[in-house]
Amino acid sequence: MAYKTKYKPINREKYVGDIETITCRSLWERSVCKFLDENENILKWSSEELAIPYVNPFDKKIHNYYPDFLIQFKEKNNLKNWIVEIKPKKQTLLKENASKKEKITWLINQAKWKAAEAYCLKHNFEFKLLTEKEIFSNG
Repeated sequence: MAYKTKYKPINREKYVGDIETITCRSLWERSVCKFLDENENILKWSSEELAIPYVNPFDKKIHNYYPDFLIQFKEKNNLKNWIVEIKPKKQTLLKENASKKEKITWLINQAKWKAAEAYCLKHNFEFKLLTEKEIFSNG
């Protein structure tokens, strides 16, 4: 069974969106929610609140992609805006012997991420794909 919990932020004023609907679909996402909520450099954040249209490469129809997080933070004296997707490293690479289902998922994810990158260029954001390596590299 998949992991799924609700997250209740301590610093509600930082959350942009409906605090009743923050859903963590993995322990990794829950760790990121806690980090965003408690880190003083994070000014604003949200979880799955932004819909980015993308074209599904199989049915050629427009669907909405809801990235895991939108984050605004300060770095030195600069404001940064990121769109963040959390994925296991193995889901970001296409294995040579991938199953048909894995290939389909990978191609759909590529379409979502391409749409997110285009959105970022237009709105002065950066798209970040975070894996276990980035999430847990500093403990």
